[in-house]
Amino acid sequence: MSLAPLLNAPLQIQLHAFAAMAAFLLGIAQFVAPKGTLPHRTVGWIWVGLMLIVAISSFWIHGKGFRLAGPFGPIHLLSIMVLFMLPMALMFARRHNARGHAKTMIGIFIGGLVIAGLFTFIPGRLMHAVAFGG
Repeated sequence: MSLAPLLNAPLQIQLHAFAAMAAFLLGIAQFVAPKGTLPHRTVGWIWVGLMLIVAISSFWIHGKGFRLAGPFGPIHLLSIMVLFMLPMALMFARRHNARGHAKTMIGIFIGGLVIAGLFTFIPGRLMHAVAFGG
């Protein structure tokens, strides 16, 4: 494992990747921490900010693979999903709908970080080179 490929990547890729890694770790912490507390809300706002960075920065990252529209591929659909679901999750929290909030946040975590993240480990992609070399 070497961070060299990531550190040599363009700035938008570095911003995207480091925000995604931070969001992933904070997301795990949020799942195990007590809910509804001030720390949960504070970390939650940081997580929302990180997810906005992850989703928005993805539109400046264009792979060489399959494209749907112009330079955008299927993985960008997950970014659009995140941008639509984040306000929904915040609305649920504001309305004290804990179940709706939790389900939406878990969906964002799984779709926007886990599924999208797994795609980054495909051979030939940058994070594959970071994790496995070559």
